[in-house]
Amino acid sequence: MTGTILNAAGILIGGIAGLTLTRQMPAKTQYTIKSLLGLFTVFIGLKMTFTSLGGGFGMVFKQLFIVVLSLTLGRLLGRWMRIQKGLGHLAQYAQKAIATPNRDNRLSEGFLTCTILFCVGPIAILGSVQDGLDGQWQTLGIKAVMDGLATMAFVSMFGWGVILSVIPVVAYQGTLTLGARWLAPHLENPALLESVSATGGMLVFCVALIILEVRRIELGDYLPSLVVAPLITWVWP
Repeated sequence: MTGTILNAAGILIGGIAGLTLTRQMPAKTQYTIKSLLGLFTVFIGLKMTFTSLGGGFGMVFKQLFIVVLSLTLGRLLGRWMRIQKGLGHLAQYAQKAIATPNRDNRLSEGFLTCTILFCVGPIAILGSVQDGLDGQWQTLGIKAVMDGLATMAFVSMFGWGVILSVIPVVAYQGTLTLGARWLAPHLENPALLESVSATGGMLVFCVALIILEVRRIELGDYLPSLVVAPLITWVWP
């Protein structure tokens, strides 16, 4: 639950800062933070992947092949399930609320808008699963910074109701984390967890590409690869 706790702290700190600061953070400072966050995410993603690889050259090649195959099949499955499109529809609702806020109902709109934005993203699912399976909280730590900065900006638009979104975020991500933690002991073969970690590391790397605006990636469609990876590893011992 470390990642979810950090995420909650990020939202609370961002909300309080947004309510107390009289001036917005300069654009140059925002760009610097985003760049540093992106580079840190690159490091975390690659570290997750490479620390999950082991054995001789042949074993490492096999593990990398499983990662690539899992990402490929996972994306095909995600597109068939229309995961990214479903998440996109919810995000569009939130964007409309941001573009045309109702001043008479700002608190509830702020709560609902930020709940959607903070919960439906693929990073929330990926980070919660990683935190539950093997205690890797770094992805949700990255999300904590992103959500904190977003909260800081949204409180000036919607008011303190934005901060209340921390409640569903904790409930949602905490449930996913506890569910993954319950599942972890049933993955008796360490290679199964390592395949999830290696694949998840590459997805975190994709998050970095999105943060740095290097490439637009439909990350939601890749989420099934976290299930495909251990299945391939189990079938191909």
